[in-house]
Amino acid sequence: MSFDSERPVFVTGGGGFLGGHLVRQLLDAGRSVVVIERPGFDQAKLPAEVEGRHADIRDAGAVRAALADCRDAEVYHLAANPHLWARDRAEFEAVNHQGARHVIDIALEHRASRVLHCSTESILTKRIWPKGVAIDEQVAIDESDAVGPYCLSKLRAEKYAIELGRQGLPVVVANPTMPIGPDDPGPSPPTCLILDFLMRRMPGYMDCSLNLVDSRDVATGLIRVMELGHPGRRHLLAGENVSLAGLLDRIAALTGLNAPKIRIPYAVGLSYAYLSEWVADYWTGNRPMATVTGLRLARRIMHFDDSSTRSLIEWRARPLGESLDDTLTWIYRSGRFPRVSRTAIRID
Repeated sequence: MSFDSERPVFVTGGGGFLGGHLVRQLLDAGRSVVVIERPGFDQAKLPAEVEGRHADIRDAGAVRAALADCRDAEVYHLAANPHLWARDRAEFEAVNHQGARHVIDIALEHRASRVLHCSTESILTKRIWPKGVAIDEQVAIDESDAVGPYCLSKLRAEKYAIELGRQGLPVVVANPTMPIGPDDPGPSPPTCLILDFLMRRMPGYMDCSLNLVDSRDVATGLIRVMELGHPGRRHLLAGENVSLAGLLDRIAALTGLNAPKIRIPYAVGLSYAYLSEWVADYWTGNRPMATVTGLRLARRIMHFDDSSTRSLIEWRARPLGESLDDTLTWIYRSGRFPRVSRTAIRID
Protein backbone atom coordinates (compact mmCIF):
# COMPACT_ATOMS: atom_id res chain seq x y z
CA MET A 1 0.00 0.00 0.00
CA SER A 2 1.33 3.45 -0.88
CA PHE A 3 0.48 6.78 0.69
CA ASP A 4 0.61 10.38 -0.53
CA SER A 5 3.89 11.65 0.91
CA GLU A 6 2.77 15.21 0.23
CA ARG A 7 -0.06 14.91 2.74
CA PRO A 8 0.68 15.51 6.42
CA VAL A 9 0.51 12.65 8.90
CA PHE A 10 -1.74 13.20 11.93
CA VAL A 11 -0.68 11.78 15.30
CA THR A 12 -2.81 12.01 18.42
CA GLY A 13 -0.66 11.70 21.54
CA GLY A 14 2.44 12.65 19.56
CA GLY A 15 3.99 14.31 22.60
CA GLY A 16 4.19 11.09 24.59
CA PHE A 17 6.81 8.35 24.82
CA LEU A 18 5.82 6.23 21.83
CA GLY A 19 4.30 9.20 20.02
CA GLY A 20 7.52 11.16 20.30
CA HIS A 21 9.58 8.39 18.72
CA LEU A 22 6.95 7.93 16.00
CA VAL A 23 6.95 11.64 15.17
CA ARG A 24 10.74 11.76 14.95
CA GLN A 25 10.84 8.78 12.59
CA LEU A 26 8.14 10.28 10.39
CA LEU A 27 10.08 13.54 10.22
CA ASP A 28 13.29 11.65 9.41
CA ALA A 29 11.40 10.02 6.53
CA GLY A 30 10.60 13.45 5.12
CA ARG A 31 6.94 13.52 6.19
CA SER A 32 5.17 16.60 7.52
CA VAL A 33 3.46 15.90 10.84
CA VAL A 34 0.49 17.34 12.72
CA VAL A 35 0.44 16.41 16.42
CA ILE A 36 -2.84 16.59 18.33
CA GLU A 37 -2.35 16.80 22.08
CA ARG A 38 -4.57 17.50 25.07
CA PRO A 39 -5.34 21.12 26.02
CA GLY A 40 -2.59 22.54 28.19
CA PHE A 41 0.16 20.45 26.60
CA ASP A 42 3.30 22.55 26.10
CA GLN A 43 3.80 22.52 22.36
CA ALA A 44 7.32 23.86 22.80
CA LYS A 45 8.19 20.25 23.68
CA LEU A 46 7.44 19.18 20.10
CA PRO A 47 10.05 19.30 17.32
CA ALA A 48 10.12 22.69 15.59
CA GLU A 49 9.02 21.16 12.27
CA VAL A 50 5.78 19.82 13.76
CA GLU A 51 2.43 21.59 13.62
CA GLY A 52 0.82 21.25 17.04
CA ARG A 53 -2.91 21.35 17.70
CA HIS A 54 -4.90 21.01 20.89
CA ALA A 55 -8.00 18.84 21.26
CA ASP A 56 -9.57 16.94 24.12
CA ILE A 57 -10.48 13.65 22.46
CA ARG A 58 -13.50 13.37 24.78
CA ASP A 59 -14.93 16.35 22.85
CA ALA A 60 -16.07 15.23 19.39
CA GLY A 61 -16.32 18.85 18.22
CA ALA A 62 -12.71 19.55 19.16
CA VAL A 63 -11.55 16.37 17.41
CA ARG A 64 -13.56 17.29 14.31
CA ALA A 65 -11.83 20.68 14.15
CA ALA A 66 -8.37 19.19 14.70
CA LEU A 67 -8.88 16.60 11.93
CA ALA A 68 -10.76 18.87 9.51
CA ASP A 69 -8.02 18.63 6.86
CA CYS A 70 -7.08 14.95 7.21
CA ARG A 71 -8.60 13.89 3.88
CA ASP A 72 -6.33 11.35 2.15
CA ALA A 73 -3.95 11.47 5.13
CA GLU A 74 -2.79 8.81 7.59
CA VAL A 75 -4.05 9.18 11.16
CA TYR A 76 -2.23 7.49 14.05
CA HIS A 77 -4.27 7.37 17.24
CA LEU A 78 -1.99 6.99 20.26
CA ALA A 79 -3.63 9.40 22.73
CA ALA A 80 -4.93 7.65 25.85
CA ASN A 81 -4.82 7.67 29.61
CA PRO A 82 -2.08 5.03 30.07
CA HIS A 83 -2.17 4.94 33.86
CA LEU A 84 -3.69 2.08 35.79
CA TRP A 85 -5.37 4.38 38.31
CA ALA A 86 -7.48 7.52 38.07
CA ARG A 87 -9.37 9.15 40.89
CA ASP A 88 -12.39 9.26 38.59
CA ARG A 89 -12.52 5.74 37.13
CA ALA A 90 -15.00 6.93 34.48
CA GLU A 91 -12.12 8.81 32.85
CA PHE A 92 -10.82 5.57 31.34
CA GLU A 93 -14.05 4.91 29.46
CA ALA A 94 -14.35 8.55 28.38
CA VAL A 95 -10.77 8.86 27.09
CA ASN A 96 -9.65 5.41 26.05
CA HIS A 97 -12.88 4.07 24.57
CA GLN A 98 -15.17 6.94 23.66
CA GLY A 99 -12.23 9.20 22.79
CA ALA A 100 -10.82 6.54 20.49
CA ARG A 101 -14.19 6.20 18.77
CA HIS A 102 -14.29 9.97 18.23
CA VAL A 103 -10.85 9.99 16.57
CA ILE A 104 -11.50 6.92 14.40
CA ASP A 105 -15.02 7.92 13.34
CA ILE A 106 -14.13 11.52 12.55
CA ALA A 107 -10.99 10.54 10.65
CA LEU A 108 -13.09 8.19 8.51
CA GLU A 109 -15.80 10.84 8.15
CA HIS A 110 -13.15 13.20 6.73
CA ARG A 111 -11.95 10.41 4.42
CA ALA A 112 -8.53 9.76 5.91
CA SER A 113 -6.62 7.25 3.79
CA ARG A 114 -5.99 4.98 6.78
CA VAL A 115 -6.35 5.04 10.56
CA LEU A 116 -4.10 3.17 13.01
CA HIS A 117 -5.42 2.54 16.50
CA CYS A 118 -2.68 1.86 19.04
CA SER A 119 -3.93 -0.74 21.52
CA THR A 120 -1.95 -2.55 24.24
CA GLU A 121 -0.74 -5.99 25.26
CA SER A 122 -2.30 -5.73 28.72
CA ILE A 123 -5.75 -6.55 27.31
CA LEU A 124 -4.55 -9.82 25.76
CA THR A 125 -4.12 -11.67 29.04
CA LYS A 126 -6.70 -14.18 30.27
CA ARG A 127 -7.76 -15.19 33.75
CA ILE A 128 -6.74 -18.79 33.00
CA TRP A 129 -3.82 -19.48 30.67
CA PRO A 130 -1.39 -22.43 30.54
CA LYS A 131 1.97 -21.67 32.07
CA GLY A 132 4.83 -21.61 29.57
CA VAL A 133 2.59 -20.87 26.58
CA ALA A 134 3.12 -17.47 24.93
CA ILE A 135 0.11 -15.41 23.85
CA ASP A 136 -0.25 -14.49 20.18
CA GLU A 137 -2.50 -12.21 18.11
CA GLN A 138 -5.23 -14.80 17.77
CA VAL A 139 -6.13 -15.02 21.46
CA ALA A 140 -9.86 -14.61 22.06
CA ILE A 141 -10.58 -12.08 24.81
CA ASP A 142 -13.86 -11.34 26.55
CA GLU A 143 -14.69 -8.36 28.72
CA SER A 144 -14.68 -10.71 31.71
CA ASP A 145 -10.94 -11.18 31.11
CA ALA A 146 -10.20 -7.45 31.42
CA VAL A 147 -8.32 -6.41 34.58
CA GLY A 148 -9.76 -3.16 35.88
CA PRO A 149 -11.23 -0.10 34.14
CA TYR A 150 -8.09 0.76 32.14
CA CYS A 151 -7.94 -2.63 30.43
CA LEU A 152 -11.69 -2.72 29.89
CA SER A 153 -11.66 0.67 28.17
CA LYS A 154 -8.76 -0.29 25.91
CA LEU A 155 -10.37 -3.63 25.06
CA ARG A 156 -13.61 -1.95 24.02
CA ALA A 157 -11.74 0.51 21.81
CA GLU A 158 -9.78 -2.29 20.16
CA LYS A 159 -12.90 -4.36 19.51
CA TYR A 160 -14.50 -1.34 17.84
CA ALA A 161 -11.48 -0.71 15.62
CA ILE A 162 -11.19 -4.37 14.62
CA GLU A 163 -14.90 -4.57 13.79
CA LEU A 164 -14.61 -1.52 11.53
CA GLY A 165 -11.71 -3.20 9.76
CA ARG A 166 -13.75 -6.36 9.26
CA GLN A 167 -16.44 -4.22 7.64
CA GLY A 168 -13.90 -3.15 5.02
CA LEU A 169 -12.97 0.25 6.46
CA PRO A 170 -9.28 1.32 6.44
CA VAL A 171 -8.62 0.85 10.15
CA VAL A 172 -5.67 -1.18 11.49
CA VAL A 173 -4.73 -2.10 15.05
CA ALA A 174 -1.31 -2.46 16.68
CA ASN A 175 -0.61 -3.90 20.15
CA PRO A 176 2.81 -2.92 21.49
CA THR A 177 4.00 -4.70 24.60
CA MET A 178 5.69 -2.75 27.43
CA PRO A 179 7.94 -0.10 25.86
CA ILE A 180 11.40 0.68 27.16
CA GLY A 181 14.05 3.00 25.80
CA PRO A 182 15.62 6.45 25.92
CA ASP A 183 13.88 9.83 25.60
CA ASP A 184 11.00 8.93 27.92
CA PRO A 185 9.14 12.12 28.91
CA GLY A 186 6.83 10.43 31.44
CA PRO A 187 8.71 8.61 32.75
CA SER A 188 6.89 5.36 31.92
CA PRO A 189 6.60 2.40 34.34
CA PRO A 190 9.72 0.57 33.03
CA THR A 191 11.80 3.74 33.35
CA CYS A 192 10.39 4.33 36.84
CA LEU A 193 11.35 0.77 37.77
CA ILE A 194 14.92 1.37 36.60
CA LEU A 195 15.06 4.68 38.49
CA ASP A 196 13.83 2.99 41.67
CA PHE A 197 16.54 0.35 41.21
CA LEU A 198 19.26 2.95 40.68
CA MET A 199 18.17 5.09 43.65
CA ARG A 200 17.94 2.00 45.90
CA ARG A 201 14.21 2.50 46.45
CA MET A 202 13.44 -1.17 45.77
CA PRO A 203 13.95 -3.26 48.90
CA GLY A 204 12.05 -6.16 47.34
CA TYR A 205 10.11 -7.22 44.28
CA MET A 206 7.09 -9.30 43.30
CA ASP A 207 8.14 -11.56 40.47
CA CYS A 208 6.06 -11.61 37.32
CA SER A 209 6.39 -12.19 33.59
CA LEU A 210 7.01 -9.30 31.21
CA ASN A 211 7.59 -8.60 27.56
CA LEU A 212 9.70 -5.52 26.89
CA VAL A 213 10.11 -3.89 23.48
CA ASP A 214 12.25 -0.92 22.49
CA SER A 215 10.16 2.23 22.03
CA ARG A 216 12.11 3.11 18.87
CA ASP A 217 11.26 -0.27 17.37
CA VAL A 218 7.60 0.19 18.30
CA ALA A 219 7.60 3.45 16.32
CA THR A 220 9.05 1.64 13.32
CA GLY A 221 6.51 -1.14 13.78
CA LEU A 222 3.61 1.31 13.85
CA ILE A 223 4.74 2.77 10.55
CA ARG A 224 5.02 -0.73 9.09
CA VAL A 225 1.56 -1.68 10.36
CA MET A 226 0.13 1.48 8.83
CA GLU A 227 1.72 0.50 5.50
CA LEU A 228 1.35 -3.29 5.49
CA GLY A 229 -1.10 -4.23 8.22
CA HIS A 230 -4.43 -5.95 7.58
CA PRO A 231 -7.70 -4.37 8.77
CA GLY A 232 -9.79 -6.59 11.01
CA ARG A 233 -6.96 -8.17 13.04
CA ARG A 234 -4.36 -7.35 15.68
CA HIS A 235 -0.69 -6.71 14.98
CA LEU A 236 1.40 -7.58 18.04
CA LEU A 237 4.68 -5.65 18.43
CA ALA A 238 6.64 -7.60 21.02
CA GLY A 239 10.21 -7.78 22.22
CA GLU A 240 11.82 -10.16 24.68
CA ASN A 241 9.99 -12.29 27.24
CA VAL A 242 11.60 -12.01 30.67
CA SER A 243 10.77 -12.41 34.35
CA LEU A 244 11.05 -9.36 36.61
CA ALA A 245 13.73 -11.15 38.61
CA GLY A 246 15.67 -11.77 35.41
CA LEU A 247 15.28 -8.14 34.36
CA LEU A 248 16.61 -6.89 37.70
CA ASP A 249 19.60 -9.23 37.40
CA ARG A 250 20.37 -7.81 33.96
CA ILE A 251 20.17 -4.23 35.23
CA ALA A 252 22.46 -5.23 38.10
CA ALA A 253 24.98 -6.66 35.65
CA LEU A 254 24.95 -3.45 33.59
CA THR A 255 25.26 -1.08 36.55
CA GLY A 256 27.35 -2.95 39.10
CA LEU A 257 24.60 -2.53 41.71
CA ASN A 258 23.07 -5.41 43.62
CA ALA A 259 19.60 -6.61 42.66
CA PRO A 260 17.01 -6.82 45.46
CA LYS A 261 16.75 -10.28 46.99
CA ILE A 262 13.49 -10.08 48.92
CA ARG A 263 10.56 -11.56 47.01
CA ILE A 264 7.28 -9.98 48.10
CA PRO A 265 4.29 -12.37 48.31
CA TYR A 266 1.35 -11.51 46.06
CA ALA A 267 -1.05 -11.12 49.00
CA VAL A 268 1.23 -8.55 50.62
CA GLY A 269 1.63 -6.62 47.37
CA LEU A 270 -2.11 -6.61 46.67
CA SER A 271 -2.90 -5.43 50.21
CA TYR A 272 -0.41 -2.60 49.81
CA ALA A 273 -1.99 -1.67 46.46
CA TYR A 274 -5.46 -1.49 48.01
CA LEU A 275 -4.08 0.72 50.79
CA SER A 276 -2.21 2.94 48.32
CA GLU A 277 -5.34 3.42 46.21
CA TRP A 278 -7.47 4.17 49.30
CA VAL A 279 -5.02 6.91 50.35
CA ALA A 280 -4.99 8.31 46.80
CA ASP A 281 -8.78 8.14 46.42
CA TYR A 282 -9.80 9.64 49.74
CA TRP A 283 -6.86 11.65 50.93
CA THR A 284 -4.05 12.83 48.63
CA GLY A 285 -5.49 12.59 45.10
CA ASN A 286 -1.95 11.76 43.97
CA ARG A 287 -1.11 8.68 41.92
CA PRO A 288 -0.68 5.68 44.26
CA MET A 289 2.64 3.92 44.75
CA ALA A 290 1.00 0.65 43.65
CA THR A 291 -2.26 -0.06 41.85
CA VAL A 292 -4.70 -2.93 42.19
CA THR A 293 -4.87 -3.33 38.42
CA GLY A 294 -1.07 -3.49 38.22
CA LEU A 295 -0.87 -6.14 40.92
CA ARG A 296 -3.59 -8.24 39.31
CA LEU A 297 -1.88 -8.00 35.93
CA ALA A 298 1.31 -9.22 37.60
CA ARG A 299 -0.48 -12.52 38.25
CA ARG A 300 -1.24 -12.98 34.54
CA ILE A 301 0.97 -14.57 31.90
CA MET A 302 2.57 -11.65 30.02
CA HIS A 303 4.78 -13.55 27.58
CA PHE A 304 3.99 -13.03 23.90
CA ASP A 305 4.69 -14.49 20.47
CA ASP A 306 4.53 -11.90 17.67
CA SER A 307 5.92 -14.14 14.92
CA SER A 308 2.82 -13.65 12.75
CA THR A 309 3.16 -9.86 12.77
CA ARG A 310 6.93 -10.01 12.33
CA SER A 311 6.49 -12.07 9.18
CA LEU A 312 3.69 -9.91 7.82
CA ILE A 313 5.35 -6.50 8.23
CA GLU A 314 8.99 -7.67 8.04
CA TRP A 315 9.88 -6.18 11.42
CA ARG A 316 11.85 -7.28 14.46
CA ALA A 317 12.73 -5.63 17.76
CA ARG A 318 16.34 -5.21 18.82
CA PRO A 319 17.77 -7.25 21.75
CA LEU A 320 16.62 -6.18 25.21
CA GLY A 321 20.22 -5.76 26.38
CA GLU A 322 20.76 -2.98 23.84
CA SER A 323 17.56 -1.24 24.97
CA LEU A 324 18.57 -1.46 28.63
CA ASP A 325 22.04 -0.12 27.92
CA ASP A 326 20.68 2.82 25.90
CA THR A 327 18.07 3.60 28.56
CA LEU A 328 20.63 3.59 31.36
CA THR A 329 22.96 5.81 29.35
CA TRP A 330 20.12 8.26 28.64
CA ILE A 331 19.09 8.34 32.33
CA TYR A 332 22.65 9.05 33.37
CA ARG A 333 23.43 11.69 30.75
CA SER A 334 20.08 13.45 30.28
CA GLY A 335 20.45 15.63 33.35
CA ARG A 336 16.80 15.00 34.28
CA PHE A 337 17.65 12.72 37.19
CA PRO A 338 20.42 14.37 39.22
CA ARG A 339 20.15 11.88 42.10
CA VAL A 340 21.06 9.09 39.70
CA SER A 341 24.21 10.92 38.64
CA ARG A 342 25.56 10.45 42.17
CA THR A 343 25.11 6.70 42.18
CA ALA A 344 27.83 4.26 41.22
CA ILE A 345 26.52 3.38 37.76
CA ARG A 346 28.93 1.70 35.43
CA ILE A 347 28.31 3.61 32.17
CA ASP A 348 31.02 3.73 29.52
